[in-house]
Amino acid sequence: MWIVRLALSRPYTFIVFALLLILLSPFMLLRTPTDIFPVINIPVVSIIWQYTGLSADQIEQRMVFPQERALTTTVDNIEHIESTSYDGVGVIKVFFHQGTSPVQGVAQITAISQTILKQLPPGTTPPLIIQYSASTVPILQYGIGSASLSEQEIYDLSLNQVRVGLISVPGASIPLPYGGKVRVVSVDLDLKSLEANNLAPSDVVTALNAQNLVFPSGTAKIGTAEYSIDLNTSPVLLGRLNDLPIKSVDGAVIRIRDVAQVRDGYLPQQNVVRLNGVRSTLLTVFKSGTASTIQVAGGIKAAMPGVQKTVTSALNIKQFADQSLFVRAAISGVVREGVIAAALTATMILLFLGSWRSTLIIAISIPLSILASLIILGVLGETINLMTLGGLALAVGILVDDATVTIENIERHLQAGGTLEDGILKGAGEIALPALVSTLCICIVFVPMFLLGGVARYLFVPLAEAVVFAVLASYALSRTLVPTLVMYFERNVKRGSAKDQPKAPTRSSILYRCLRPLIALQHHFEHGFGRFRQGYRNLLQAALAHRVVFAVVFLVFCLGSWALVPLLGQDFFPTVDAGMFRLHVRAPTGTRIEQTAALIDQVETAIRREIPAKDFQGVLDNIGLPVSGINLSYNDSGTIGSADADIL
Repeated sequence: MWIVRLALSRPYTFIVFALLLILLSPFMLLRTPTDIFPVINIPVVSIIWQYTGLSADQIEQRMVFPQERALTTTVDNIEHIESTSYDGVGVIKVFFHQGTSPVQGVAQITAISQTILKQLPPGTTPPLIIQYSASTVPILQYGIGSASLSEQEIYDLSLNQVRVGLISVPGASIPLPYGGKVRVVSVDLDLKSLEANNLAPSDVVTALNAQNLVFPSGTAKIGTAEYSIDLNTSPVLLGRLNDLPIKSVDGAVIRIRDVAQVRDGYLPQQNVVRLNGVRSTLLTVFKSGTASTIQVAGGIKAAMPGVQKTVTSALNIKQFADQSLFVRAAISGVVREGVIAAALTATMILLFLGSWRSTLIIAISIPLSILASLIILGVLGETINLMTLGGLALAVGILVDDATVTIENIERHLQAGGTLEDGILKGAGEIALPALVSTLCICIVFVPMFLLGGVARYLFVPLAEAVVFAVLASYALSRTLVPTLVMYFERNVKRGSAKDQPKAPTRSSILYRCLRPLIALQHHFEHGFGRFRQGYRNLLQAALAHRVVFAVVFLVFCLGSWALVPLLGQDFFPTVDAGMFRLHVRAPTGTRIEQTAALIDQVETAIRREIPAKDFQGVLDNIGLPVSGINLSYNDSGTIGSADADIL
């Protein structure tokens, strides 16, 4: 009661507060990240060991197992550890408990990795330690190719120019490109020439190491000038490595070109990327866990034209995957549905209450409650996502209750007579306790969500917070701003037979002719609702007269509904139609990558024929490749227009 009296005595304070809420909202919303799902803060750290030449068994026994033993004794708050060993590579994933600082975990893992380095096979280099979370997902993918450049050149440009130019975008994380060939200086030995000159491969290695050196240099001050002195013996041109001497035999100098050939080569290729049938590289852009998908994608797209100007025009960069489009569509869809729900709610209020003033007051209180909830979510570090917006859309119908009940009870007291201020105080005071109990009950319903754990907690807690904050804000507004607006809107209304109008328009007036359709609709609605209310009263009387029969029928209906539960599917997320299919093709274990690429050629050839989707599985069966998933885009005619084939 006191807060209503305070609002009526200080009306400008609460009106200014509402205006301040509206003015602050754009600044908070622009600073709040936007994403499709809330941040799933499950800290994970990956440790990647590399030792070329070791088999998967040796990697597991000599490198992965000692690391796992060391982690369990020196690193805190580990939830569980997963590891996978490949030929030459060992990957260890360390999952921490919720709330653990990943920075502290990385520091402890780095320290113990350096400690056990001497226990590992000789020549082992320190591991690559990567920190990421479940929210670190690819948001953009670029295919980088060229019709004239070699795969080495494409990879080199992708790594050292395109990637470096984009890595400065805030919130973006860009790993090394997939596909292409990693450029190296290759020395191809001629074994017959080595044998003819009585040389071993180690002699070539020794010659390169001894004569391809970088020495520290300085300057020499001669006269009035200071000159730079270059003592480096590293050849400037790649071809000059062929001129390095190995040894002298009877006055004849044997050079590297006599027994080997130094060339611009590449490491053995481990993966292949093709864009529209042309060998290319794949550059994937990730976002950090707290960054906004839309902002990161927008920053990358804005920076890409500048990066393209720094590389040769022969390099083609094509974007073919954009997660931000899906995020924008999902967010706009939820916002659109929320606006439609608010408009329908206002329409229903106008039909039932028959007062445009009451409808306007309620239409003002609902957006203010939503804005207050969004501001609090932004202060708490939450993002604008499907879960928070879905919670706000769910709360729209709940937000109507406080303002509607308050206005209706105030209107009842005003119709009974008395001053405007007394009617507002009595009407708002009578429902203060019931409204508070109702608000608290709604909030208590969402309390169990805060007790969830794992991924479910990160998904549903923001939804619960959005509803709870909006409902609490709605209750506060119904006790302060709503009585204030009623006092201003109702002060000139004359009470009498005309419920809500100071003076009814005559039938010959222009206003009456304009409002006649709405007035007729209101009369028809009230007449129809009166019949519905009478029918409901008759139904309720019949149910009370046959209580036993009604209870049995209702119980049978409930039990019959439970019988449908086994027919319902179960999934973590609803099925989403993203307009694409992903094709996973697995060749027999041990197949060379060149042979796998040839098999994929046959798949791509079948796809380019735009065969009917129902016959595509038969084509794959004829090729002899098992399929675990499909990623195809269909044309309107039901044929396959494009596809993405992943070689596993």
